[in-house]
Amino acid sequence: MRKLVTLFVAAAFVGSAAGLVFAQTGTSPAAPAEKKVDEADKMEKKMASKRAMGKVKSASADSLVVTGKAKGIDAEWTFALDSKTKIKKGGKDATAADLKEGELVSVKYMGHDGKSVAQAVTARAEAAKKAEGKPADTMEKPAEKKQ
Repeated sequence: MRKLVTLFVAAAFVGSAAGLVFAQTGTSPAAPAEKKVDEADKMEKKMASKRAMGKVKSASADSLVVTGKAKGIDAEWTFALDSKTKIKKGGKDATAADLKEGELVSVKYMGHDGKSVAQAVTARAEAAKKAEGKPADTMEKPAEKKQ
C-alpha cells in the first residue's frame, strides 16, 4: 500500500512540474506592446459620449456655441467641429454655415484634450421651418357636414 501512495505522489509531482514548464512558453516580446496599444484604443472607445440640447448662438467652420439649460441653470457650451463631425438639418446633410442663430440643436460630443468635440449635430426640422418663416404646425380643420 505504501508503494502505491508513493507512486501516486511522485506522478502528481512530475505532472505539476511539467505543467509549469508548458505554462511558461509561447509568449513573444512583441505581445505586451500590442496589448498596451489595444488597451489605449479600448479606453478611448469606453469614453462615454454626452449630449447637449439648446439654441445656436453662433456657428463657424471650426466651432459651435450653443445656449441652453443644464440642470435647470442657464448654460453655454462651445464645441469644436472637425472633419469627423456629422451635421444634419431637417434630416439632410448640412454644414456649420447652414446652422442659423436661434435654431434648436442636439449635440453629441466627447471630451478630448480638454475640449468638447462635437461628433454629431442635429438641427430639428421644426426649428428649420420656423427659421424659414413657415409655421411648424399647419393643420386644417375638417369641414362641417351639412345635414
